[in-house]
Amino acid sequence: MMQGMGMASLAAFAALLTGSAALPEAETVKVALAKRLPRTQVSSIDCSKVDGLCEVVAGANLFYVDKSARYLVIGRVYDMETRQDLTAARLLALNPDMLVGGAAKANAAADAPEPPVAGKRVTQPVSPVSLDVSRLSKKGAIVWGSGAQTVTVFSDFHCGYCRALSQALETMNVTVIERPISVLGSRDVADQVLCAKDRHAAVRAAYAQDPIRSGQKCDTSGLDENEAFAKAHGLNGTPVIVRSDGAVIEGFKPKEQLVAWLKGAKS
Repeated sequence: MMQGMGMASLAAFAALLTGSAALPEAETVKVALAKRLPRTQVSSIDCSKVDGLCEVVAGANLFYVDKSARYLVIGRVYDMETRQDLTAARLLALNPDMLVGGAAKANAAADAPEPPVAGKRVTQPVSPVSLDVSRLSKKGAIVWGSGAQTVTVFSDFHCGYCRALSQALETMNVTVIERPISVLGSRDVADQVLCAKDRHAAVRAAYAQDPIRSGQKCDTSGLDENEAFAKAHGLNGTPVIVRSDGAVIEGFKPKEQLVAWLKGAKS
């Protein structure tokens, strides 16, 4: 049979074999992730870009797992041959509005966008939508800061942009109502933060990936309410920032933009 095949037929046969082998790999990872991260809505899985890793897109978030889906990697993949930040390029393609000002820095310790560069086109953010968070119970809220203005943030403690946003909010005169949702499998961390005696310190520790001084076990049903609210309103990525008048912006925004946006709140 093989002797009767021409070169074109052999090429087509090889492509068929390659495609059939690649598909089950992503499907296997998808099944494993559904068991290990049941609250995460996976949009796509690509195991062909980086040897040994599968790229996972979940809403506006991007992370990596090994091909057994046992190990989850949160951070940047940098191609030293081409000197390209593959993660930033992919995030920009997926969500240009969440990377206002350009691609993210290659430094994995700072997952915040670079400042705008003169002459570089900046994608304008979409018009804010509105969310009524007033009916959410206080049980799922982690409140920190003591400013006159209040801002609600739906976050994930494994999200680099959430960490960058938290650092920016720390420098502002605001009261933050943080409502954790598990997009990247951070529910256990959120439970620890919610039950900590000093929740603000626990938030800082969680984003720094430091040990959390947790208190006794507590009622974490408020986090379930956060998850249900996020799912009902299509909040598949983090962070999502809600102003006191209900206006919403998604993704990391630098301090100057946040200050201006908060000033626009309707009384």
